[in-house]
Amino acid sequence: MASTVQIPLVGGTADGETVTVELDSNGRPPLTHHHLGPEGLAEAQIYELESDRGEGREWIYTWRGPAV
Repeated sequence: MASTVQIPLVGGTADGETVTVELDSNGRPPLTHHHLGPEGLAEAQIYELESDRGEGREWIYTWRGPAV
C-alpha cells in the first residue's frame, strides 16, 4: 500500500482546503494537483507543489491558474 500525505492548497478557489495524495517511490507527492470545479475539468484549477518553510509543513500546493 502506498503512503499518503495531506497537503494544503494555497490561493485560488480552493484556498484553505487540504488534499490527500499518494507519495511516489522516492517519498514525494505529485508535482501538480488539478482541483476540479463544480463543472469538473471544465472549471479545474492547477496547483503546483512547493516546499513550505514558513508554516512547519513540508509541502504546499500553490495556485497557478485555471487549467483551460
